[in-house]
Amino acid sequence: MSQQIQPVILSGGSGSRLWPLSRAMYPKQLLPLVTDNTMLQETALRLKDIDIEVLPPVIVCNEEHRFFVAEQMRQLGIENSTIILEPVGRNTAPALTLAALATQKNSPDAIMLVMPADHVINDIDIFHQVVKQGMALAAAEYLVTFGIQPNAPETGYGYIKTGTQITQDEPACLIDSFVEKPDARIAQQYLDSGDYLWNSGLFMMTATSWLDEIKTLNNAIFSASEKSFNNAELDNDFCRVDKAAFEASPSDSIDYAVMEKAAGAGATTHHKAVVIPLDAGWSDVGVWSTLWEVGNKDNQGNVTKGDVSVHETENSLLYSSERYIAAVGLKDTIVVETADAILVANKNNAQDVKKVVEALKKQNRDEYQNHRLVYRPWGSYECIDRGERYQAKRITVNPGAALSLQLHHHRAEHWIVVSGTAEVTRGDDVFLVTENESTYIPLGTKHRLQNKGSIPLEMIEVQSGSYLGEDDIVRFEDIYGRSDSSK
Repeated sequence: MSQQIQPVILSGGSGSRLWPLSRAMYPKQLLPLVTDNTMLQETALRLKDIDIEVLPPVIVCNEEHRFFVAEQMRQLGIENSTIILEPVGRNTAPALTLAALATQKNSPDAIMLVMPADHVINDIDIFHQVVKQGMALAAAEYLVTFGIQPNAPETGYGYIKTGTQITQDEPACLIDSFVEKPDARIAQQYLDSGDYLWNSGLFMMTATSWLDEIKTLNNAIFSASEKSFNNAELDNDFCRVDKAAFEASPSDSIDYAVMEKAAGAGATTHHKAVVIPLDAGWSDVGVWSTLWEVGNKDNQGNVTKGDVSVHETENSLLYSSERYIAAVGLKDTIVVETADAILVANKNNAQDVKKVVEALKKQNRDEYQNHRLVYRPWGSYECIDRGERYQAKRITVNPGAALSLQLHHHRAEHWIVVSGTAEVTRGDDVFLVTENESTYIPLGTKHRLQNKGSIPLEMIEVQSGSYLGEDDIVRFEDIYGRSDSSK
């Protein structure tokens, strides 16, 4: 049997340091930050032209992001992907254990290539060459990671100290040790020594190798993941693991749970940890300053996107989503504009954006969670006005889509169709509402909105009542399998 690669894409991050573009419900991996494709899509396409058989990806993602992930794979024409839903976040080691269990079940001889969904790799040819080296070592039961050739004393990355080479002809080395993020002085020493690589978070191994080690080194993670996977339910395109079992898993990373224990002369694991140097234009795009580093710069070192003009501005990042940005006399500055929030920061303080997000979360502000335009599996809605006891939304329902059969305890709704035709269920009545017509849904009445037409249904919804939160939903039927938490 020819060798196969099983891509494993870990898509559980929140990307809080890329706020306000990245939000909890629509994080950075789902956004087109560097190319016209989203970062998740770029990751899924990364093995497209490699001359090895590549299986449909196994994607582990937050349950709340499942419809976005499935739609983005559909847009690429990728079929039969396995989308495993994490009911709660437990870091990367349990996520990989779920993916390894799925791989062992479906393609036990394949080599897993584990990729975070939010990385950039510019030189795909070099990446493919290094992946092939990793496949040979993973097939020989090594635990393989890829170390990035450092070009600066970076303090934002962990480091890998290299040990002896596996063979004289190959660049792969046994790993001497993993090192935490250093201060600037230590980072410079690492760079000068030539013995250290940045820790990329990319791995290759067989499912059996990983499961052997996680079972031995952290059986609590293995047991909880195995139980949750064995009790999983298939829900449309998704593998919904058992929530109670998965919640019992400790939270730990791949590095801490296994890789660090497989490194060094004193390693007691069955499988040795090795690292292959990778120099392929890698970046983890963790902060806005990193996007400036990888972006296309003008003669003054500025990276711009959207409707932007600059005057006497240099080495800055200016990102417009909707409105015009004019920058005058700026230096080393980040400006990011969205419909409901604007970030202005010194480029050297980009890491501190997460402090803003933490404050928004504590204040229970919606800017932490959602954009003003909110996507749903049936389409989208956008709040266009709100007051003390009313709210107006612009709603788009895709052809063939339907909202759930639901009711609200605290609000009534008035629907005005702008274009398309709505099939409305209101109590026991079912009727059509067409362009320039409207209908009213009294408080406490069961209702459903469907678009059985071939064009998008555009409408305005005016809500009135004592409470207008999205959690005021009692759901009776839903073709998307959702609970009473979102429209």
